[in-house]
Formats: sequence, C-alpha cells, structure tokens
Amino acid sequence: MVAKKLNPYLSGARINPKAIGKDSKISDLIDNCFLAYNAGRLRDACGLFAEKVLKPDVTIGMSLAGALTPAGLGKSVVVPLIRAGFVDWIVSTGANLYHDAHFGIGEELYAGSPFFDDVDLRKKGVVRIYDVVFDYHVLLNTDTYFRRIIKSDVFQRTMGTAEFHYLAGKFLAETEKKLKLKDTCVLAAAYKAGVPVFTSSPGDSSIGMNIAASALDGSKLALDPNVDVNQTAAIVLDAKRSGGKSAVFICGGGSPKNFMLQTEPQIQEVLGIKEEGHDYFIQFTDARPDTGGLSGATPSEAVSWGKVNPESLPNTVVCYLDSTVALPLITAYALGKAKPRESKRIYDSLPRLLANLKTEYHAAQKGRK
Repeated sequence: MVAKKLNPYLSGARINPKAIGKDSKISDLIDNCFLAYNAGRLRDACGLFAEKVLKPDVTIGMSLAGALTPAGLGKSVVVPLIRAGFVDWIVSTGANLYHDAHFGIGEELYAGSPFFDDVDLRKKGVVRIYDVVFDYHVLLNTDTYFRRIIKSDVFQRTMGTAEFHYLAGKFLAETEKKLKLKDTCVLAAAYKAGVPVFTSSPGDSSIGMNIAASALDGSKLALDPNVDVNQTAAIVLDAKRSGGKSAVFICGGGSPKNFMLQTEPQIQEVLGIKEEGHDYFIQFTDARPDTGGLSGATPSEAVSWGKVNPESLPNTVVCYLDSTVALPLITAYALGKAKPRESKRIYDSLPRLLANLKTEYHAAQKGRK
C-alpha cells in the first residue's frame, strides 16, 4: 500500500496532548500541552532558549522593563538565571533595580489588591504597585541606603552605569551577608557573577533621583551614557568576533529593549563596522506592533534596521504574554532542561572589549575616507 503524501501545511506536530496529571512536570506541561496561540509561542520560546540560546558560545543579553522586581521576579527568576550562567549582561529600568534592592536590604513587600482605596492608602502611608503594597518607609529606607553608599570614595567620579551597578552590587552583597540573607538581590548576584548591568535612562528612577540629590550635597558621582552605549556595543561585537552568537532575551519593551537592540545599529550604522545583527530574539510583551511603538516592534521590522540578522528570523519568537507569567515558566523549563553554564564574567572584560571596538572603529573610519 502506497503511503499517502502529507500536505506540507499539515506537517507540524499532531495536536494530541497527554492528560495532565498530579505528577506532571512543568517541562512536560509546556512541551505537551502548550500547543497553540500564545501558549504555543511560549513553548517555542522555551525550546529556543533551552536548545539553542543556552549553548556555550552564545552571549545572552536580558532586558527588563515593567514592574517585575516588586512582584518578586528578581529573586525568583533573574537571580537563578544569573547563578546558572544563563544571563551574560542586562539592561534594566532603574526602577526594577531600585525596587529589587528592597529585598537586598531586608525590606518587606506584600500581596495586596488592585481595588484598595488609594486615597486611604496614602493616608495610612502605604504605596501600591497594582496589587503589590508596602509601607512608605520602604522607599525612605532604600533612599537612605543608596545615599549612604553613594557617599563612598569609590563613587566620587564619572562612570558608566555598569560600573555604578557593580559597585552598588558589592555593597548589597555585603549587606545581604550581614543580614544573613541569601540570593535576594539582582545587583548582588550580578556583582558575584561578573554580569554587567546597564540602565538606559539612569535619571528615570529613584536611584537616579538620589544620585541627583547627592549632587546637591557636593557628590562628584555622574553617570555617563556614552560609556554605556559603547560598552554594550563592544559586548555584542565581541560575541561575534570571538566566533559565537548574540542573543537578546527581552522582557517587556520600552527603553531597555531599544538600548539592547541599538547595539547593532551603533556597530553598523554609526561606527561603520561590518556586522549582521543579533542571532536570537525572544520577547515577552503585551504591546501591539500596529501602534508604531518600539515595545511592540517585531523581529522582522528589526531586520530593516540591522538589529536582527535576516538569516536568523527562524530563531526569533515573540510571545504576547505578561512577563510575570512567562518568566517563571521559561526559567523552570530552562533549569530543568539545560546544564548550567560557566559565567562569562563580561564585566571583568569590558576594558578589553572596548579597546577592540575602538580599534575596529578607527579601521572602519580609514576605510570610509
């Protein structure tokens, strides 16, 4: 009997899931039951991350936007990914790093309700981030902490945000140890692993506000965005020049997404260095592409800017899902499926990477003349 030729449109996996049982693992649930719609895209993202992105030669950049750390995702997701070697560099809003520091200095946040009376909350000294609530003194105590460490001699100069966060992470790691806390804070974990952490808009957070306030008291600390632009470009260029690949793992959108992706236009368009774009692209977002905002811009649109290698489009996934849902699932999946990687300790290599970028830039400029 001659086998029936399969229609190419029907060549995908058959939808025939196993029933979910009490002993079902997260990885089995995702592989077997997340079969369509955004569940299917989450499965695709998990598979891409665990099977391709986590190979040793891939440099992984993670961007963080939205109020993720107040919901505990710094401690539950980002820190385990850093410890496993699954994140090599980070671009985050300053707000995520500020609110994550609450945990690192022993402050307490609580589950609440989005339906609380905000006027009454204000009267009672309670701050609300949707359904997360905490005492107003959590902000004041965290402000005091940053103002205190900023007074240290090591901060009395101009620097990039990676260096600022590395030094702040060192203080936070010491505070964690003093308070007998363990793995509670993203900056402390990044400091220990040599993972550089950048903030694309350093003045747009309470950390930046406290730096500005300290300047009124005579602090010499200033954050130089030029350093960040060139260091992030240098990280991506080195990922390629060393024979490896570059991956972007985008949580939300906003300025951190753009800052991470603009590394390739900085290399190609501005510096004139020949390059082809990022090789892997995973994004969790609730933003639509048709409004024209960068948060919802697709990987194919990014190709037109040189941000994504056109040959890598099959290795891109956009999942329209809240990061607070997607991140714990993809983290559990990756930790269960992939072996830990040795940390690349990119922070330690930033001077060398920047020197290499400068060399290629000057060579490219001679070629343009």
